[in-house]
Amino acid sequence: MKFTSPNTQQGFTLIELMIVVAIIGVLASIAVPSYQTYVKKAKFSEVVMATSAAKTGVELCFQNTTSITGCTGGTNGIPSDISTATNANNGYLTSIATKDGIITATAIGSSSAADKGLNGETYILKPTTTTGKVIWATDTTSTCLTAGIC
Repeated sequence: MKFTSPNTQQGFTLIELMIVVAIIGVLASIAVPSYQTYVKKAKFSEVVMATSAAKTGVELCFQNTTSITGCTGGTNGIPSDISTATNANNGYLTSIATKDGIITATAIGSSSAADKGLNGETYILKPTTTTGKVIWATDTTSTCLTAGIC
């Protein structure tokens, strides 16, 4: 028969606990900024989706007139431009405007003061036409590109 000591101690040492806390701290310092960017992208997706009606309108305008020039908000089947003054229930969208086929959507907030996590980033779509098709590209002056959210 084997005799076991009743005073055998079990558990973690202080060093082991400190190492676990340090690992959790490193993981958290990586995860939190990634999560914040993910949330900002999700909010900005509303601004991106708001351009879909205007994109369809510009494409129809081009098919009817064979020109992008003149495809402006409120004309030729393109939805009218909106702003928070005309529609205060836009969530994350401040305004959307179409001028000669170029669509500019702006998020809430400003560069100096964030609102709901957004800083007034712009999403500018420029159309190009080739063989009767409209091809959309995000303009390089869109501030959402530098923010990494579009």
